Amino acid sequence: MAPPVRQIERAAALALPLLLACCASGPESMSTRPPNTHTVDVVDDYHGTQVADPYRWLEDLDAPEVRTWIEEQNAASRAFLAAIPRREALRQRLTELWNFPRKSPPQRAGQRWLWRFNDGLQNQPVLYVGDRPDDAGRILLDPNTLSSDGTVALGPIAASHDGAYLAFGTSKSGSDWTDWQVLSITDGRILDDQLHWTKFTSAAWTHDNAGFFYMRYPKPREGETYEARNQAPELCYHRLGDAQTDDEVVYARPDEPTWGFAAAVTDDGRYLVITIWSGTDTRNRVAYLDLERRDEGVQPLLMDFDANYAYAANVGTKFYFQTNWLAPRGRVLAIDLASPDRAAWQEVVPQQRDTLEGTAGIGGRLVLTYLRDAAHAVVVHALDGTRQCELSLPAPCSVDGVTGRFEDADFHFLVTSFLQPGAILRCDVATGAVTEAWRPNVPFDASSYVAEQVFYASDDGTRVPMFLVHARRMKLDGDNPTYLYGYGGFNVSLTPSFSTPLLAWLELGGVYAVPNLRGGGEYGEEWHQAGMRGRKQNVFDDFRAAARYLIRNGYTRPERLAVGGGSNGGLLVGAALTQFPELIAAAVPQVGVLDMLRYHHFTIGWAWAPEYGTADEPDMFPILHAYSPLHRVQAGRTYPATLVLTGDHDDRVLPAHSYKFAAALQAAQAGSAPILLSVDVRTGHGAGKPTSKLIAVAADLFAFLAATLGIRD
Repeated sequence: MAPPVRQIERAAALALPLLLACCASGPESMSTRPPNTHTVDVVDDYHGTQVADPYRWLEDLDAPEVRTWIEEQNAASRAFLAAIPRREALRQRLTELWNFPRKSPPQRAGQRWLWRFNDGLQNQPVLYVGDRPDDAGRILLDPNTLSSDGTVALGPIAASHDGAYLAFGTSKSGSDWTDWQVLSITDGRILDDQLHWTKFTSAAWTHDNAGFFYMRYPKPREGETYEARNQAPELCYHRLGDAQTDDEVVYARPDEPTWGFAAAVTDDGRYLVITIWSGTDTRNRVAYLDLERRDEGVQPLLMDFDANYAYAANVGTKFYFQTNWLAPRGRVLAIDLASPDRAAWQEVVPQQRDTLEGTAGIGGRLVLTYLRDAAHAVVVHALDGTRQCELSLPAPCSVDGVTGRFEDADFHFLVTSFLQPGAILRCDVATGAVTEAWRPNVPFDASSYVAEQVFYASDDGTRVPMFLVHARRMKLDGDNPTYLYGYGGFNVSLTPSFSTPLLAWLELGGVYAVPNLRGGGEYGEEWHQAGMRGRKQNVFDDFRAAARYLIRNGYTRPERLAVGGGSNGGLLVGAALTQFPELIAAAVPQVGVLDMLRYHHFTIGWAWAPEYGTADEPDMFPILHAYSPLHRVQAGRTYPATLVLTGDHDDRVLPAHSYKFAAALQAAQAGSAPILLSVDVRTGHGAGKPTSKLIAVAADLFAFLAATLGIRD
């Protein structure tokens, strides 16, 4: 079980490529004058170094002058985008492409099955229940009825073991804050139970249906939604019918405020497994509670904080964990609660050449998902470690949403690729036989396009893989508009994933390039550590080397190259346009971490300290200051056309990162290329964004790159 904060970062990284690039006239006629942004005299002292922060006032998000400034910025960006030819045609084509059904793998809830389904243009997917996994089913919960504009999203769900009840979380306007309720799966009746001030948590039911475990944070003080540190949470047990104020605190460590807790009840119902994490650090601790002997309290199991340990299954007191302890690419160990000393640990599946990304106990076996040069492979092992089979899957592909219990005979999962949307496959775990359970029809002919993988050398000689998607008959004449998308952090791997806007980009002759940068998890913990903290510059060097590869090999040229990324990938784009602007024509940083000296002062930002380090550390300050995009902006320098995107309700990465960076770029720009800021209202970091907003933002982004890359009809 990965730390929830890091799991959510992975989801964001994989979702943000939805916004790509497109077509029309050249950039020479598309300059714009941004609104003036006043400065303030604020200077901070970092270990004896004075650093000015002239746009500090933009951190006060709800101040009237900041709201006025946002309106002025949005008015300028809207005027620019509205003047671009074919913007409406792009929106219409995106609407056509988005209009196909999407379904999640069915998961068992007692004798019933649950899945999410979107018929095409619904703002939010609808939760269905059926008697069989291939049923037409009936609507159990439709989040589209919870708001008029689709900005209330259904988040995590957890069914009781017998399928009687469902705990479900909802979030508003893209916030990480989640409110929980409970409904009866039999009749859809919503109970009176309500839980608030939770984030980064699932729900884990006890098998007696009495209630479930979850994690909650202290309620922020009035007016401190963004300033709240989101620390010192409690692992609680909620009994059905009780008020949240009466919930039992099962485990809390106020002496360790950065610790968070994820709870899972074993399939046999006997134990509660508690994963203890600290921010986005890949290392974690594990404790457990014997639910038949709750009076004995929580017991420590793996508390050395020396590696990552992810619970997969148990048979009695023998627990199976995926871990990178003394195995940076991962392996599976068996640990007996009756004899938990390291000397008694048993290696079940040793480290392989490929990177072990996930392990699940299904059908009395272990189902292992591996990364093989950034694409997925699935292998089934017996509990004694004997390899039984590798599943037959299309290549290259991504595997997600593996659903199945230890007692099940089969499991379902989603398989996607760059050119094929999510198809649901079913696997007989005893034989490894895979059959297709469901596949959507998309209004797009994929046969004219191809996805390939190349390898290139970074600045220090490191071999880096990169996926390229383009027309089969593309000419390597250096004139192809190319969108280079990256992430490079938090142990997140960018695998072949489907993006609806990518289809429109391909139809317009574009190339889509995804390098698997250091800092990700594609080649295990060593690959991750090579791009974090003091080695973060490796990530930017890998990205620059990818751009040079594309130019050198005739895919594109600087005037036709755009770069994009979100969250940590927004930091990547900010570093690209401030370190090597001469290689790119357009840049789109989305919800980016752009002020590396102050990121840890807001919301959950402190949790990223294991990845980045902080300016409070004397040895890390000069490193962060050297690459922080906000602090690398130089007056009088020519920068690429830039569209900075954020949401005004982003409580993951404070939108002030984007505000300050956009203001600094606008003031510094010596060239004629536009520097725009677009702030989406009533949206957050990206999760739960309604389909209508996804289409609108994608159309704007296509139009922006239409005007700056010079793609002509």
